[in-house]
Amino acid sequence: MFNIVLVEPEIPPNTGNVGRLCLSTRSTLHLVGPLGFSIDEVDVREWSNLDELRRANASARFFYLTTKATQPYFEKSFRPGDFLVFGRETKGLPERVLEENRESCITIPMHGTRSLNLATAVAIVLFEAMRQQTALNK
Repeated sequence: MFNIVLVEPEIPPNTGNVGRLCLSTRSTLHLVGPLGFSIDEVDVREWSNLDELRRANASARFFYLTTKATQPYFEKSFRPGDFLVFGRETKGLPERVLEENRESCITIPMHGTRSLNLATAVAIVLFEAMRQQTALNK
């Protein structure tokens, strides 16, 4: 239903949790390298860099999740096929990506914490996108 993109993920259990979220929501997991671990036995789509992924999906909409944005994720209207892009656990998305895509940057509002666990952040936004689709199809 949706496309989840992890850019340079570092922690295998987080990626595994995100993978299970994708399975349970019929979403596709895209991993942008370099990866901080091996995925030899996993069936996912892997890309050497984010530009390659975007070129291959030029007509798709991309949303970039970051703590540096001000627009909350719940103010966006998501559509099937959208790409929800998350950065590294320790650094987030590269500053260049954020600057080039300011209008598509969204955030999960948080108070009193620097950030959420990657899998938790993916779940929050992915299930909001699914909720919107369910509401539209009623």
